Amino acid sequence: MAGKSQIEWTEMTWNPVTGCTKVSPGCKFCYAETLAKRLKAMGAHGYDNGFEVSLLPERLDQPRNRKTPTIWFVNSMSDLFHEKVPFAFVEQVMATITETPQHIYQILTKRPKRMAKFFVNRSVPDNAWLGVTVEDQKYGVPRIQPLREVDAKVRFLSVEPLLEDVGKLDLSGIHWVIVGGESGAQARPMKPAWARQVRDQCAKDNVAFFFKQWGAHGDDGKRRAKSANGRELDGITHDAMPIIG
Repeated sequence: MAGKSQIEWTEMTWNPVTGCTKVSPGCKFCYAETLAKRLKAMGAHGYDNGFEVSLLPERLDQPRNRKTPTIWFVNSMSDLFHEKVPFAFVEQVMATITETPQHIYQILTKRPKRMAKFFVNRSVPDNAWLGVTVEDQKYGVPRIQPLREVDAKVRFLSVEPLLEDVGKLDLSGIHWVIVGGESGAQARPMKPAWARQVRDQCAKDNVAFFFKQWGAHGDDGKRRAKSANGRELDGITHDAMPIIG
């Protein structure tokens, strides 16, 4: 399924793989799992197995059919580097990316060691941005080092859902940081101080900073409609993107 995205930092989603499994606290209330179950109930193609990992080779050509330069979020409904996705299939995904240089592809994973293993003897396409989720100190922060070891033109962190103070981050070799709170009926609140700390580190280290959303709770910790929370942090909308070149 390729389609226009409501995710603030991308334009379209491309899902040649669907389904995943939980690996850390950030996965607890996974939006993709909830959506996959809904799509299965609707009989949507690609979700016959619900949230079981499924390869969809018929979707590999979708970006090739779009000539307009587009920013694609790869596998918004999965993790390209899940253990059940064979490297042979990942190679096919990379072939599509390489053969469509007019597009930019954002690949986000919670499995950076497997991503690093894939790229040991392979080059990262110039138009592929590689990122990891950093939701807490125990599981998220250690993902940064394996990402840093991969020779990508753009490396980014998705600090979402931000579940705690992640402490001082080593942002060397990181080009972009996204911060956001959690959405959904069971969302956990994000404290403003946690977001400010990441923002201030990015400013100090000259790293592009993007504040995605407060999520289901506002900056006062109270639950409210997402639309009421907005994207402002201390009255400012932070929407910087990485500088390429």
